[in-house]
Amino acid sequence: MTPTRVLIVDDHAILRMGLASLLASKSEIEVAGDASDGPSGIRKALKLKPDVVIMDLMMPGMDGIEATKELLAKAPESKILILTTFGTSNGINDALEAGAMGAVMKNCDFSELADAIRAVASGKRYVAADVERILSADPPVAALSPRQTEILQSIVRGLSNPEIAKQLGISVDMVKEHVESLFQKIGAANRTEAVAIAFRKHLLKM
Repeated sequence: MTPTRVLIVDDHAILRMGLASLLASKSEIEVAGDASDGPSGIRKALKLKPDVVIMDLMMPGMDGIEATKELLAKAPESKILILTTFGTSNGINDALEAGAMGAVMKNCDFSELADAIRAVASGKRYVAADVERILSADPPVAALSPRQTEILQSIVRGLSNPEIAKQLGISVDMVKEHVESLFQKIGAANRTEAVAIAFRKHLLKM
């Protein structure tokens, strides 16, 4: 049987080496290569054409979500499995919506990772039970509008309503309306909660 070829994309060298060593113990899986960031992962995926790309969700610079989008735009046939330590729904959901076929936690059993690789390689969606629980317990926030994103960025920076109004060139009353709409959308009762939710759910590119 032809082994399933995988490419590991993660910014932690120790994880890449450890994962490659574990996968090498499976005769039906072959590590075609590895990459330390999104851009190099895309380049290697296009060159090596692995059966499955194991993609870290959160990497500096280009994260796994953007890398997934860009790779699929260039090679729509790519099959991507997200690997994450983050227990928040938004990043995971964004990656799945971007086209990733599966997601597992980094602390999963090796047997589950192998099952996920086999499933994704065969064209099936695989979302681990731990990930499903996160998605159910912490529903993702709907995409923010450009104006809501500006308002949230300003709140995170600690700006008051008058300061936001001056920065955006709108009235203070209009800012208040936007803030109320934003809070309702993300489920925040006040500015402190809004900032906490922004970081927890990765609503902004920091």
